[in-house]
Amino acid sequence: MPQFIMIGFHQLSDDDPALTHSPLLQAALLTLQYVHDYGPIGLTKTGAFKRIFIHWAAEHFDWTGFSRNELSEVNTVFNEHNFPLLELLHFTLLQMKLARHYKGEFRITKRGAALLKSPAALFTAVIPFFLFEIDHAAYSRFKDGPFGNWDVWLNVLNIEVEDGASIKQLYEVLYGMAPDDLSGWQEINAFSHCVLEPLCWAGLLVEVEAEHQRIGESQYFKTPLWSSALKLETNDILEPAQRH
Repeated sequence: MPQFIMIGFHQLSDDDPALTHSPLLQAALLTLQYVHDYGPIGLTKTGAFKRIFIHWAAEHFDWTGFSRNELSEVNTVFNEHNFPLLELLHFTLLQMKLARHYKGEFRITKRGAALLKSPAALFTAVIPFFLFEIDHAAYSRFKDGPFGNWDVWLNVLNIEVEDGASIKQLYEVLYGMAPDDLSGWQEINAFSHCVLEPLCWAGLLVEVEAEHQRIGESQYFKTPLWSSALKLETNDILEPAQRH
């Protein structure tokens, strides 16, 4: 299991518009609000959400690549394992004791109900756990995650992503030139899956794809939530992004 990394977070206000950039936070709010409004979510025998909620989540969660239409293109029936980000959210809410399983149902806890009233407090509770404690490699086809830790990754990205950067550019800054073969792209993809994708789900980065560009050439940029939320050592040497 990954070690918990202490990264500083600024105290945010509930009305901070930067919070809307976090898909995971918005999904957590929607899930907890669903239970608050409609009652417990039914669970399968394996402890996964039943399909009625999976369909609801696909309709309401704003997660690129996981809308109901996009899921329907590859699946005729939705299950939780078809919706890996929901699987991660489910796990996170349970581990943070914001919800619990009881008699075949997913129920909100007193702590979850309290944090539902404060998006900023929910962000502070959920996002550090999601980023730093979950073994993202375990949710991928990669046996091992990339070498390094979140202190290094975040402080380097703080500089390198200021004007936007591709997966390959970021990998080369951190690790040097990757071998130009399958093993090299596996290493780059593991870095993307275990570092860049979680940061996008958390709402700290956004991936921007240009039309007709090849795989791996999309650019990553900071969202407003990055500077609002993160306290990083490299902030002192950061130069403002060049805007044209």
